[in-house]
Amino acid sequence: MSKRHFPAMSRRQFLTTTAASASLVMLHPFSARAAANQAHLRLMETTDLHVHVFPYDYYADKPVDTVGLARTAAHIADIRSEATNSLLLDNGDFLQGNPMGDYIAYERGMKDGDMHPVITAMNTLGFDASTLGNHEFNYGLDFLAKSLAGANYPVVSANVVKEQGADPTKDVTLIKPYVILDRELTDGAGNTHPIRVGIIGFVPPQIMNWDRKHLEGNVTARDIVETARAYVPQMKEEGADVVIALSHSGIGAAEAEDMMENASNALGGVDCFDAIMTGHSHLVFPSPAYESQAGVDLANATLRGTPAVMGGFWGSHLGVIDLLLERDGNEWRVLNHSVETRPISKREEDRSVTALVESEDEVLDSVRDVHEETLAYVRRAVGKTDAPLHSYFALVADDPSVQIVSQAQRWYIEQMMKGTEYEGLPILSAAAPFKAGGRGGPDYYTDVPVGDVAIKNVADLYLYPNTVRAVKVTGAQLKDWLERSAGMFNQVPEGADDVVLLNPDFPSYNFDVVDGVTYQIDLSEPSKFDREGNVVNPDANRIVNLEYEGMPVKPDQEFVIATNNYRASGGGSFPGAKGDTVIFEGPDTNRDVIVRYIVEQGTVNPKADGNWTFKSMPGTTVLFDTGPKAAEYADKVPGVVISPAGEGPDGFARFRIEL
Repeated sequence: MSKRHFPAMSRRQFLTTTAASASLVMLHPFSARAAANQAHLRLMETTDLHVHVFPYDYYADKPVDTVGLARTAAHIADIRSEATNSLLLDNGDFLQGNPMGDYIAYERGMKDGDMHPVITAMNTLGFDASTLGNHEFNYGLDFLAKSLAGANYPVVSANVVKEQGADPTKDVTLIKPYVILDRELTDGAGNTHPIRVGIIGFVPPQIMNWDRKHLEGNVTARDIVETARAYVPQMKEEGADVVIALSHSGIGAAEAEDMMENASNALGGVDCFDAIMTGHSHLVFPSPAYESQAGVDLANATLRGTPAVMGGFWGSHLGVIDLLLERDGNEWRVLNHSVETRPISKREEDRSVTALVESEDEVLDSVRDVHEETLAYVRRAVGKTDAPLHSYFALVADDPSVQIVSQAQRWYIEQMMKGTEYEGLPILSAAAPFKAGGRGGPDYYTDVPVGDVAIKNVADLYLYPNTVRAVKVTGAQLKDWLERSAGMFNQVPEGADDVVLLNPDFPSYNFDVVDGVTYQIDLSEPSKFDREGNVVNPDANRIVNLEYEGMPVKPDQEFVIATNNYRASGGGSFPGAKGDTVIFEGPDTNRDVIVRYIVEQGTVNPKADGNWTFKSMPGTTVLFDTGPKAAEYADKVPGVVISPAGEGPDGFARFRIEL
């Protein structure tokens, strides 16, 4: 581990390097070439930290190289040394998002005077300002206030309002809408000059839906672009030489639309912004992800002509905007800019990860005690299950490990639909088994016994950091969704003996089980779709007896399906899930929702309810390979007659199913 000292700094102290220290590093060209009355201002951004201070995956209970503010800190130290003047800013979503955040909120609590660990780490690094992200509201306003009280830097947000006025500048905001930092800039000749840097923050107005239970009746949210247009002239009138937007909002359409969630692109069109720090989307800007998008200039890293950056998530990157400023009388103007992001790790061609920097000991030490407490928390039970959570038979019968994911998603989306135009529509839930053998081998299965469930067990239930989505589909789309899922199985002629059941080319994560309806799968029919989701047998009907509350599903009947961002945006090419049916984009990961569900329920009952089965085919048997430990549960699988059939290949156990 490297060890650098991050001195304690007051809010008014600007970060500069001495000539001696600067001589040991290569200065940025703006610093190296700045003339008299010209100064280099380096803006650094962290965003979507989600309490990731340590490079540690608490769900998997192991160190990782891809996350952690302690690693990002190495870049911060380097970038400060490469520039004459710098500011360190955070773009929100720092209080929630991993088990350390949940430990503080649900276990330890925040009393007056307590320090939140992520605030402690940010104080250690000497942040100059931050804004709120949507996840700052997840634990309620009282928790938020007590957490922010420990910050040695201003936290701003302009569009979260306690009392609305005639226009945004007349509002009573939850916290300061903006701050103007008084700093000293050192120019190319070594002379210092005053500068006033305006920092304003924004959060998606959708917080009023996402955290309704905490916010309704306490605050309202204004449109981001409308709020910016009102406040920026006021900031200039108050003497801001440079105005920076901390926009916890993704890069969406170039033209402003009312109450946009992803408004950073449109925000670039607001006069007088000199730089935009953006985030929320957990992506990197500039990057090819935004190629050919209207309003985006990747070559110059601008949004509607304004320099912008997005520094990934969980500390994965540090975003940097360099501004070359020139002093004209008593004013500063931007002459040039450059933008970069610095990653903390690199993924190699073989999918392995190489760390590019080491963690800074001082940052680790600042929260080490809470890290250790978090480890104890994730290893301790947060709830109980009165049914074993295993996935040994998840591909041949309704399964408890998939059931609990569906239950948690449905529980969450039911809350999110309240008060919306979709309230009252039937809510279903789609989930697939992730750990189901295959190329992962005979031990690659979920297996949580009856009894205590620890937070780290959730990684066993849900492997990926997906976020929750909801789509609205018709009965016809629902049936085809299930037809697509049924491609998992080979066609089985009636009366056949010991046909291999599973299609080895079909990934288990595309085998969606939809809870909330009942249905059967007719294996005598061919699959309607091929592996890629193309229709190959348009008249095939594997899905039969599809019913909702005991009544046949009608083709034009409407349903809401809780799922994840991968599926809802077209992952797997499922009918009804191509990105155009999304009605809700949750800010929460499916893992977090499962944890919250278990915590709230106390004891969960994820016994498979047998809502789907194979259609009976008398005299027909199929063979199915799974993990050897499956033998312990074979006689308890609902709706299926299973018996051992010897050893399968590569260490798997083989079972026979009577259809």
